[in-house]
Amino acid sequence: MAPKADNTEGIVLNFVNEQNRPLNVQNVADALQKFSLKKTAVQKALDNLCDSGKISFKEYGKQKIFLARQDQFDIPDSEELNKMKEENANLQEQLNEQKKAISEVEAEMKSLQSNLTMEEIQAKESKLRKEVDEMEKKLIKLRQGVTLVSPEDRKAIEGLYSEALNQWRRRKRMFRDVWDAITENSPKNPKEFKEELGVEYDEDVGVNFQSFADLIQPGKKRR
Repeated sequence: MAPKADNTEGIVLNFVNEQNRPLNVQNVADALQKFSLKKTAVQKALDNLCDSGKISFKEYGKQKIFLARQDQFDIPDSEELNKMKEENANLQEQLNEQKKAISEVEAEMKSLQSNLTMEEIQAKESKLRKEVDEMEKKLIKLRQGVTLVSPEDRKAIEGLYSEALNQWRRRKRMFRDVWDAITENSPKNPKEFKEELGVEYDEDVGVNFQSFADLIQPGKKRR
């Protein structure tokens, strides 16, 4: 239910005085929608307030701009203005200090959230202690000359390694045979032909077959 005419004018007058800035009818109508006031009622109230001298207006073409009467407000003198400016500067400084304090608290909270909880720290400590204990046991065995690899595992690894060396040796020989057959009747210089094809020997990349073969104990080598 819309307010009565007198109430409408009172609502509009209070709003115009509170805002104390240039307003058109649409500004007032939009702001007072919460009072269920229609634009026509707002327009009528503004016109009545102007007629009664409670507010003033200026016309810009077809549009009216409504203003609160300035003679109803206490206008501060220069001394009061300076005091107000000083108070405003103090308040601004306090506001900046509060913002800085809030930023520091937020940063501290963010830092705390990124840290581990006590339960997580205890769990991590327990895990690390267990790992240290296991490494100390292995270190003690090594100092006592205890072999950590079983003879069966060692034999199996040496067998695989020896077989890999045999395959390496066999393939080196196969390549040499094929390469010699190709370059024997080729008019090209073997070295230049090799570079042209991008072929690299073990020695070209710093690999020495014999150094790998020497890793196997003499009695374990396979022919």
